[in-house]
Amino acid sequence: MINRELIRIKIVQLTYAYYQNGNKNIDAAEKELFFSLSKAYDLYNHLLTLIVAITRESRRRLELLQAKAKREGKPEPSAKFAFNRFALQLEENHQLCEFMETQKHAWADEAEFVGRLFEQIEQSQIYKEYMESSEDDYATDRELWRRLYRALIQENRDLDDMLEEQSLYWNDDKDVVDTFVLKTIKRFEESNGPKQELLPEYDSEEEKDYARKLFRATILNAEDYQRMMSEASRNWDFSRLAYMDVIIMQIALAEMMTFPSIPVSVTINEFVELSKYYSTPRSAGYINGMLDAIARHLYHTGQLLKSIPERDAND
Repeated sequence: MINRELIRIKIVQLTYAYYQNGNKNIDAAEKELFFSLSKAYDLYNHLLTLIVAITRESRRRLELLQAKAKREGKPEPSAKFAFNRFALQLEENHQLCEFMETQKHAWADEAEFVGRLFEQIEQSQIYKEYMESSEDDYATDRELWRRLYRALIQENRDLDDMLEEQSLYWNDDKDVVDTFVLKTIKRFEESNGPKQELLPEYDSEEEKDYARKLFRATILNAEDYQRMMSEASRNWDFSRLAYMDVIIMQIALAEMMTFPSIPVSVTINEFVELSKYYSTPRSAGYINGMLDAIARHLYHTGQLLKSIPERDAND
């Protein structure tokens, strides 16, 4: 699950913290990096358990409504949502059950929030269409939760605030983790039952190695990378650059110089996008130009053994 996009985000955060906290112990900082990445995987599981919590709340309310209908001699309400096949399969999932047994934070402790979210779901057009539809199969049940997640969980400020209170490590993770939750919903197959595999924490050891090498190269070669930036800044006063711009470009140069298989254009694009989130409004254009200039200089002087696309004649 943990991919390079998330690793880059964490390394930007941890590199900034490394220089800010004054305790420049690279081994301790690396340990913190991997702990932070593991917390992102916890968030992935935690968000999957939110679907379980909402389903359990719907069953609790259904039982009350059924009892009331029985007392009053009225037809019982539909149990379609409360016994949604996909949600039940997720609730019984072996991996997710093991995760829930080890966690301090449980959605049962946030009953009021879960109740409000269930009410929002009930009021949504997505829910109404589902309940009124004659389609009654696993694929329909799974698609319902994909749509509900995108509409009411993926963009939910109250949920974002709550997660930030639960863990400081989750502050910037949710946007990326949401994509993995949606991918997981799509991958579920009814035939797999409770043994359905969730996404692994890492796709391979290669990703862990990438994180370790990128972080260490960023710190250990800082002077070289900052010299490259200073030389490329020309008429700019390097000392007056936004501090986060320097951090982002330092990590980008570490990736350029350390990983031969990653194209220069990919590195530049990824870190320019990060600058839009972490730095000043004017940073993206400046960082893009600086990294391009440095990469071309390194290529023409034989220090960078990667191909560099030729500039457009109009550039």
